[in-house]
Amino acid sequence: MNYICISYPFIHLFEVIVLADCFWESEVMEISPNDIFTNSKFIIMKRLVNAFLISAVLMALSLSVQAQVSATASASATIVTPIAIANNTDMDFGNVAVSATPGTVVLDPAGARSVTGGVTLPAITATVTAASFNVTGTASFTYSITLPVAATTISSGGNDMTVDTWTSTPTPSGTLDGTGAQTLSVGATLNVAAGQASGTYISGTPFTVTVNYN
Repeated sequence: MNYICISYPFIHLFEVIVLADCFWESEVMEISPNDIFTNSKFIIMKRLVNAFLISAVLMALSLSVQAQVSATASASATIVTPIAIANNTDMDFGNVAVSATPGTVVLDPAGARSVTGGVTLPAITATVTAASFNVTGTASFTYSITLPVAATTISSGGNDMTVDTWTSTPTPSGTLDGTGAQTLSVGATLNVAAGQASGTYISGTPFTVTVNYN
């Protein structure tokens, strides 16, 4: 007795899939011509439905696989060298002569002096320096500079003078060089009263200069 197979192709995602059904020859011979026609249509419809269902399942699996794509990324951070500032040189207005008229001594960040009012500058200048600070941190970074807002009082015994109107170089911000350093110079104005008492005047509380990365 022969075994008969019937194959039928269908297309799924641009692929041709061939399905087959097999029968014993005796099973085929028992079917009448009428039944063959009827059963053939039934078999064809059944096969098409099965093929459609298989195709739908395969497509769903294909889409599911395609939807599950992923990628990876790494995380990193860089801690920069903290910015720092240290005093190199204190501010010193040098020798100042007074009169019956008040005046001022203006000391610029480069250390040059000028005067107003009844104040004069003796030929013997003594030490004259603007304040100097060394700023360090990460090379090529820029930073902001905050100078004092209020005046600083300098005293000799019971006598006082005030220092205000602060200036700096650089201003209002600086840039660290390739080694991560820069010199910050600070000047100010000394306010001298008429007939100011002689003596060496020193600030009881140092003034503060603040720097911070931009």
